[in-house]
Amino acid sequence: MGSEPVFRVVTPGPLAMLQDAGRFGVRHLGITQGGAADLHAWAWANWLLGNAWGAATVEVTFGGLVLEAVRGASVALTGADLGVTLDDVAVTPWQTLRLEPGQRLAFGSPRSGLRAYLAVAGGFCAENVLGSLSAVGRERLGGHDGEGGALAVGDVVHGMPEDDLAVDHAVRKVPESERLDYSELPELDMIPGAQIAHFTGRSIFDVFNKVWEVDNRSDRMGIRLNGPLIRGAVNNMISEGLALGAVQVPPDGHPIVLLNDRQTIGGYPRLGTVTPLACSRLAQCKPGTRVRFRPKSLEKAHRQYAEFLRFFRGG
Repeated sequence: MGSEPVFRVVTPGPLAMLQDAGRFGVRHLGITQGGAADLHAWAWANWLLGNAWGAATVEVTFGGLVLEAVRGASVALTGADLGVTLDDVAVTPWQTLRLEPGQRLAFGSPRSGLRAYLAVAGGFCAENVLGSLSAVGRERLGGHDGEGGALAVGDVVHGMPEDDLAVDHAVRKVPESERLDYSELPELDMIPGAQIAHFTGRSIFDVFNKVWEVDNRSDRMGIRLNGPLIRGAVNNMISEGLALGAVQVPPDGHPIVLLNDRQTIGGYPRLGTVTPLACSRLAQCKPGTRVRFRPKSLEKAHRQYAEFLRFFRGG
């Protein structure tokens, strides 16, 4: 099945790029996972259009993106409220909408949350690089250009021809219970483990009882948090593989929650692992946002994530 142009980039904004479910089975090569930073919002965007799990969307960080429709397209918007307008008329996120050729979809600045997701019926199309379309700029992999690039002025984003799809033009909306309020203080589930026994009792108490603040030195690699200094008996160790959500503590005592574009191995001790859905919530936090951690058992975390995947993937 071929592809055809869907959007032309009028204004790129600070960071907009193609992201799908991620790149797996390649970390032994030193290649990171990538994929949608907010898996929750990404999954609902594709669900609205009946897209298969893994379909690529445009992840829009901080807004500023302006797209012009090259052809008619059924799209869905989820995630952060970035003040989106269609031909200068406000658009409500967490639902589908129809664009006609020449119409302009514009993302403003963050009102609530940080990352919005734009899906198109059938998913966006690009070169599959090592099993994924996800853009990782550091490794120059994936994305609309095959080299991990963010969208730039004049770029054209492709999708499947609508004639090849059974497109339902009716408006669909995400259930109210799943439209997260990004202005609320996030409670982030963490599975204690790894080297947590090496940290002082006071530090472990502070992790789960103090409020933390997102540092401005945060990106798709990881979220640095400011708060009480975390101290332990070990500052460095032999490097180990790093999972999504691993909470590393470098010698300066400020924990870092590792996200999708993280390095594949690391030698700092870890407090544990933030669950995938908690990572999604954290990915919506702007610098200065306050967050809290709460402990969660591996069994409960696994059950929650399995239910999430069954809903969107089936089986």
